[in-house]
This record gives sequence, C-alpha cells and structure tokens, in this order.
Amino acid sequence: MKIAATNRKAKRDYEILETYEAGIELKGTEVKSIRNGRININDSFVRTKNGELFLVGTYISPYKQGNIFNHDPLRDKKLLLHRREINRIIGKIREKRLTVIPLKIYINNKGKVKVEIAVAKGRKSYEKKQKLKEKDIEREMMAELKKYKF
Repeated sequence: MKIAATNRKAKRDYEILETYEAGIELKGTEVKSIRNGRININDSFVRTKNGELFLVGTYISPYKQGNIFNHDPLRDKKLLLHRREINRIIGKIREKRLTVIPLKIYINNKGKVKVEIAVAKGRKSYEKKQKLKEKDIEREMMAELKKYKF
C-alpha cells in the first residue's frame, strides 16, 4: 500500500467517529499524477449531491506529459461506496450535524486508488488546545520512563 496524501490536520481539528474506505472516480491523467504523489487533500471535504457523495476541494496537479488530455485540477470527484454505506453517512450528516472529511488517499495492492473518509465532529479551539496539552504531557512521561529503563 502506497500512501499518496494524508490530511494531518484532520485528527487535530476533528473528533473522528467512523471511517470508511471508498473508491474514487478518476480520469487517466489524474491517476498518473496521484501515483507521482502530486495531490493535496488538506482543504477538502465530502459533499452530497442527489444521494451521492463527492470529494470537493481536492487538488490533483495536471500531469506533465498529459497535454490536452489533462483535466480540471479542482473538479469534484465522485466517491464509490455501497448504497447502504452512502445512506448511513448521509443520515448521520443530517441527523447529528456531522461532517465527512478525507483522511488519506492511497494506492492499494491491486493498483486501485482509494480514499479513507471519516465521519467527524468539529472541535472547538479550546478542545484543540486541551488535546495538544495532553499530548505534550504524555510525551514527557514517555521520555521520563525511557530514562529509567534498564
């Protein structure tokens, strides 16, 4: 499994409730750009349109050798999930006012491009600060334990 892009801010800014693996509907030159690691998912999110899920705000840079066959770098990409999963995600978005964000995009062992999406709840700024403090305390504790390890 080769990871093409990760959303490092996601775990700090959101509380992850559930994760799903989805396929992405891509064009040929987009796949080649992803294989080269030329993708950015930091500002992207998932939107619903007509009972389907679309990845919005993902930037896939144009393929250098693609010439006229390149596609719009910011176009919406359809996510490929089972109908039952789509309905469950849409229900949670509407009922609990949650959001869906991509965590990482990777190429699996069979050569398919997949995206790991998460149903998440946004954190407030004071919650983010508290999480960082807890992480710092845990890091200091681990460093102290490492000192006294024989």
